[in-house]
Amino acid sequence: MKQTVLYHFLTKVPEAVAIWSALLVLALGVLAALLARPERDTPPDVAPDPAAEEAARRADLSRYADEVAVAASGAAQTARRRREQWLAAQDAADRAWQGYDEAEAAARRLAGTAVLPAPRTPRTPAEYAARERWLHHAAMEAHWRGDLTARQLADVLAHRNGWDPRRHPAEQEIVLARAVRDGRRAGWRAAAEREQRAWRDAELAAEAARTLAAEAYAAAEALRPGRIPVRRTEPASRARTSVPAGAAGAGATRWRPARVG
Repeated sequence: MKQTVLYHFLTKVPEAVAIWSALLVLALGVLAALLARPERDTPPDVAPDPAAEEAARRADLSRYADEVAVAASGAAQTARRRREQWLAAQDAADRAWQGYDEAEAAARRLAGTAVLPAPRTPRTPAEYAARERWLHHAAMEAHWRGDLTARQLADVLAHRNGWDPRRHPAEQEIVLARAVRDGRRAGWRAAAEREQRAWRDAELAAEAARTLAAEAYAAAEALRPGRIPVRRTEPASRARTSVPAGAAGAGATRWRPARVG
């Protein structure tokens, strides 16, 4: 029995030694490979490369400067378009005011003749028919000029809402002049409101263009050679204290609305 155990021990020991030797050689080989591999990652205790950081920072600044420049150009175009729309609305309001002023003067002039007695004409069916034709013709002309709406013309032709074809043409002319004056006054007020809205839109667009122009200028200045960058936590347009003349581009002029009565 002892010989059998001794036999197995003697025959297995060399085999185990060979296995352990192989494992030891493999482990030593892996350790040598790890020690010989060059470091590809920067250790935490090694300072980063300042030149690489500066290059990356300037690349980010360049991309930002390009983006804000495009935005500033678009804002300037919008400001110019809003200004043109405001000028057109202002012209329309001026024309509407002039038309209302003329209608008001005509109504006052005809109202002055109301104190005079109406001419005496025979009260015959032919006379009333002539008065009706005069009123319809005058109302149609006023409608074609844009002084009477389609609804007002329908009221004239239907003889409702104060339109009486039996009145003398002198009286009908006064009523018609007042209707034209009231219509032009309403048109002028609507035009004045449109002009004011267009002016506010133009002011907002101009302010946006000025802000983006200042931001684009600051971004471009930060890219100048030798410029020491300053990290900010707020937009450049708010951190800067001044913008050189012309930096805001077209559309940066402040406008004032037309005077409305």
